[in-house]
Amino acid sequence: MNLKKAWTSIVNWLIDRPKRTSYLVLFVCLIISYFIISLRYEVSHKIHDREMSAILHTIHKNIEQTLKASYTSTLTLAMTLNHHGEVEHFQTVASQIIQSNPDISAVQLVPDGVIKYIYPIEGNEEALNYNLYGNPNLKEEIQKSITLNNMYFAGPLQLRQGGIGIVGRYPIYLKKKLWGFSAVVIKLDTLLKNAGVNEIDSSKFYFQFGKINPNTKEEEFFMPNKEDFSEKHFSEVSFPDGDWKIYLISKDENYLVADLLPLLILCLALSTLLSITIGLILKKPSELLSLARKQKKKLIKSETRYQSIFSQAAVGIAKINFITNQYVEVNEPYCQFFGYTLEELKNKNYKEITHPDDLSHTMSSLQKLISGEISKIVAEKRYIKKNGEVVWGRVTVSPLWSQGETPKTVISVVEDITATKKAEEAIKKSEEEYRSLFDDSPIALWEEDLSEVKKYLEDLGLMGKDKSMVSDFLNANPKIVDKCISLIRIINVNTESLVLHNVESKEELIANFPEIIKHGTFEAIIKILIGVTQKEQKGRIEGKIVFPNGTTKYISLTWNIVKGYEDSLERIIISTEDITERKASQKVIVASQKRIESLINTIDGIVWECDAVTFKFSFISKKVENILGYTVEEWMESPNFWVDHIYPEDRDWTIDYCTNQTVQLKQHDFEYRMIAKDGRIVWLRDIVNVITESDGSVNLRGIMIDITQSKDIEIELNNSFSLVTEQNKRLLNFSYIISHNLRSHTSNLQSLSTLLKNAESDKEREELLPLLSSVSEALNETMHNLNEVVNIQTNVNLNVEPLNLRRCIDKTLHDLSIEIEQRNITINCKVQEDTLVVYNPAYLENILINCISNAIRYSDPNKDSYINIQSYIENSKTVLEISDNGIGIDMQKNKDKIFGMYKTFNNNPDAKGMGLFVTKNQIDAMGGSITVESQLHEGTSFKIYFK
Repeated sequence: MNLKKAWTSIVNWLIDRPKRTSYLVLFVCLIISYFIISLRYEVSHKIHDREMSAILHTIHKNIEQTLKASYTSTLTLAMTLNHHGEVEHFQTVASQIIQSNPDISAVQLVPDGVIKYIYPIEGNEEALNYNLYGNPNLKEEIQKSITLNNMYFAGPLQLRQGGIGIVGRYPIYLKKKLWGFSAVVIKLDTLLKNAGVNEIDSSKFYFQFGKINPNTKEEEFFMPNKEDFSEKHFSEVSFPDGDWKIYLISKDENYLVADLLPLLILCLALSTLLSITIGLILKKPSELLSLARKQKKKLIKSETRYQSIFSQAAVGIAKINFITNQYVEVNEPYCQFFGYTLEELKNKNYKEITHPDDLSHTMSSLQKLISGEISKIVAEKRYIKKNGEVVWGRVTVSPLWSQGETPKTVISVVEDITATKKAEEAIKKSEEEYRSLFDDSPIALWEEDLSEVKKYLEDLGLMGKDKSMVSDFLNANPKIVDKCISLIRIINVNTESLVLHNVESKEELIANFPEIIKHGTFEAIIKILIGVTQKEQKGRIEGKIVFPNGTTKYISLTWNIVKGYEDSLERIIISTEDITERKASQKVIVASQKRIESLINTIDGIVWECDAVTFKFSFISKKVENILGYTVEEWMESPNFWVDHIYPEDRDWTIDYCTNQTVQLKQHDFEYRMIAKDGRIVWLRDIVNVITESDGSVNLRGIMIDITQSKDIEIELNNSFSLVTEQNKRLLNFSYIISHNLRSHTSNLQSLSTLLKNAESDKEREELLPLLSSVSEALNETMHNLNEVVNIQTNVNLNVEPLNLRRCIDKTLHDLSIEIEQRNITINCKVQEDTLVVYNPAYLENILINCISNAIRYSDPNKDSYINIQSYIENSKTVLEISDNGIGIDMQKNKDKIFGMYKTFNNNPDAKGMGLFVTKNQIDAMGGSITVESQLHEGTSFKIYFK
């Protein structure tokens, strides 16, 4: 009641102040007009943007098609190269490309950056033999094509043959080396014309074609109208294949204002007219107030009279005067259903809230009720609520007049069924959307019912059985498969299925279904039947289908059970995609990969690729099996395989060198050793390229070449050179010794001969004869020693045989046992019993005697003397080490004299200086070496290295 009083007070206030009320109405109308115009502005603006977007989308699609066709053309042109980098059938292929692609004005092959092949030649003579690398303006765009390793469109630029055009270049690699490019030339005017640029409404829009200049880094424009459009309304689209942008610019910035001006004038006029009209109406307040009071009394009376009836009803009830179309009485549920208050409904008629589409049917039914054709109306119809929402109601209309009375009022009972109707509409819409997707799908779709098939398989006891058992059973019983095919019920097929199977209608396809299955997808049906027995919800199969006319296609068949039909299998969607072209492309790709792999495997070296940081290999050629013995799989299994198998002495410097060169992005070429699978040490020359990928990552690619044979020859030559140098040195020293020693003896003989000749008596001569004998013996000993050394140097056919080193040492120790006991020397021999050396027996015996006897001879009497003898392997060579704790040698004074002839170091009267000299020559003659380490008063250690 308080709400009614407040509302009455407001109405009375407005009636009493007609002028203010008219201004208030004007203000409200202007606000409403503002929102209407704003909404219209937004709608117009979106329509304009949508139109621009549609135009740009069409242009973009047309240009993209041209670029894709150009990409295919360059790939086709690249295939004219044979394995040797020679061009074959260029004119034939190029002419076919030009005929099939009218957008392309010319095609080119550009070996090493020089245009050597061009078609057509007529009109393009200026471009022939042009060196692209000689033009600095083209450098960056050429490099971008190489970096991307893909098609890149340079330009627009001024063509050598005249005109403005774009040039698409595709890099061609032969044996991992850039051969050159295959290229297409497209005139800019042709590109834009075929894209549809000239077909737009030039009164509303204009185009601009722009690109960032790779040299100046500023955007350049190539269409006539080059005025600044940054302040205008425009849309743009980008083409990454050429770094271009196409702009669509609106010419008239005030087009929306002109469009909205009539609406603005209309709104102002209506607002003004409405405010004036209300002002005039409110001049009669007494009359309107009297009418309002009468209506109020009627409402109060009606409410009192029917409140008990209407308020107890659970559904909406209304009394309607169908002559005036006005509501006489309504209850609260009725008001709630429509969202109006009681007063608002009283001021409306039922036609206003009835949906326009249902109004004619409602009026027709009411006329039948008035004429007596029907006793009541029961219908489902739509209404419009106060907030504009459309609701559904089940309405029952009964007459309130007796027979013979004039028809006037009816009782209308309304039940809200909106939720039910929305659910029905949602289901219908979903079904329509599904049907639209099904029929218009670009993939061939079948909707099938496999419920009878499932029952048949259950009767056979195949459900849930092992998959392999089911497969063997079905393949062995084709008649059962035929029976299953006959039980498949085709519910529907879409249009693409008709195209795939080349039939005219769905009925024809469904009727010929068994025949189609037998001619191609029989194996696929078996796999679907196996999936049914395994209760699989979906599956995918690829196979070949043979049509009745003999043509063959490859298909990809996918089947899915519709949700809710998992148990019954009454609805299954099967999609069949034609993958014939994809299979052909895959076959070409596989053939190309095999050809590349074959080329790589014919290279006399290991081709490889790895990450520059982790040295994890992503590729290694099969040549690794021939050179190092490892399989590709063994190499690729471990991320550290290369590092782990570098020869230990080379590992650190090899990794450091490679890392440093990579950080500087330098290509490098170096040599190192690796350990082969059979334990061999293999010398490799590694030629490495540092590759920076488009994503910023760095990879290494290279080839490992086996240089072991050349290295062995080089090492053998170096060793031979060292040996010859050493022998020359010894021969020179030997010549000095011969010259000195023989000259001394001959001088003594000459002097004695002179004395004998000049002797004055026999007694004097007899005294000189012993001296002559002594000098003669010394000369004979010197000649014996020199002859022994000469024999060592000249004996090239020494007899060698496997000798047990431990037995030879034991024999030498036995021969020297008396001297060992006299000096009380302890012998520690740790040489293994099975140690073998291939040596000359006499040389080995002499070497052992000289080295061990020296250790005995120069033992220190003031110590508990010992001699340690041991053998071990060092760098694949057997080493014999003989060490003692004797008096030692002063190495600072005698380091270069130890192995010299007639060199002694400890004033031993028995020393002649020949033992170590002969020992060194014998070891050298056998291809080995000997080293010595010694300190005074601490001891000496000899190491003998056997070849």
